[in-house]
Amino acid sequence: MALMQNAALPYWEDLYNFSDPKKKDFFGINPSKNVNFCPPRISGYSSRRNLKVNANMRGYKKVETINGKKVNGIHVEGMPFLGQTNTDIIKDRSIEEPNHEYLLGRFVEDRFVYRQSFVIRSYEIGPDKTATMETLMNLLQETALNHVASSGLAGNGFGATREMSLRKLIWVVTRIHVQVDKYSSWGDVVEIDTWVDAAGKNGMRRDWIIRDYNTHKIITRATSTWVIMNRETRRLCKIPDEVKKEVQPFYLNRTSIATEDIDSEKIEKVTEESAEKIRTGLAPRWSDMDANQHVNNVKYIGWILESVPINVLEDYNLTRMTLEYRRECRQSNVLESLTSMKAKTAENRPNNTAKEDFECTHLLRMEDDNAEIVRARSVWLFKPNHTI
Repeated sequence: MALMQNAALPYWEDLYNFSDPKKKDFFGINPSKNVNFCPPRISGYSSRRNLKVNANMRGYKKVETINGKKVNGIHVEGMPFLGQTNTDIIKDRSIEEPNHEYLLGRFVEDRFVYRQSFVIRSYEIGPDKTATMETLMNLLQETALNHVASSGLAGNGFGATREMSLRKLIWVVTRIHVQVDKYSSWGDVVEIDTWVDAAGKNGMRRDWIIRDYNTHKIITRATSTWVIMNRETRRLCKIPDEVKKEVQPFYLNRTSIATEDIDSEKIEKVTEESAEKIRTGLAPRWSDMDANQHVNNVKYIGWILESVPINVLEDYNLTRMTLEYRRECRQSNVLESLTSMKAKTAENRPNNTAKEDFECTHLLRMEDDNAEIVRARSVWLFKPNHTI
């Protein structure tokens, strides 16, 4: 951003002859010496000179590029212009404001992995003062979108590549599984790695791991499956060869969760008879819609939890969650949330004396015709050192 300011500097040349080295002003300063002196303006004397100051407050343009696109943030150390002198700044009018890698992230492992750090904000925590599942999902989604943008592939769609944008295609998630070992607290810094791989012939798998920035311990793992949809017909379609050529160079044959630990079992349908609790009248708001004109997939989590008993929300941690997306939801739709519960065998509990854990099955559906939107499964563990 360029700052332009006209600074009016008055001179008392009508009162004093500053060229005479023997004269001093009433402050006792000899004006013949190199003193930067600008007396205050006195009414009645209009003699003044205008000094035009053009301050350009910009930082560096780039650090690293792929296909001509900037991919890395700038690591700021000390002075904002990284050692440039004032003269250099004045000469270089094209300098841009520096960006910290908190904003843009960076590529690691030969550009197969994209890494970004986040601070857990006060508005991202729940009643127990730790980040919520919705917060984690939002951070995963943000990292995924930044990965696409920073790779140099981004078109004019929301997370779509250039070839996808030309064909009016978008990515949609069909299934996501998250395992949380620890929820971060307000002010904690987390570091997220994400990468992609093929999922069958017409899908893409995206994985994430979340580390505690200070301890480097992995605290969350997630994996997901994505397919392509035509944004106008809203129908799923095959991945065009041109799109495959764009994304294949970024494929990394690695999983964040071992195959045997991934929740791949079928999620059973919840009915009125099997549901412990049913919450009706869930109406999407305008703010729940995303750039692809449907409800943001993270919003479903909050509606799912609306039908979880309050004592479970208060006394247990949501440690595992699997969501299976069935169809889109628009702002005009009204939903209802159903949850069924069953006790889960407590693992690693001494003498099996702790409170029972729970496994819940969830269903979000249309209220008018019962069309399924999302099926989900969650695992809840009793909070350690928690008293009821």
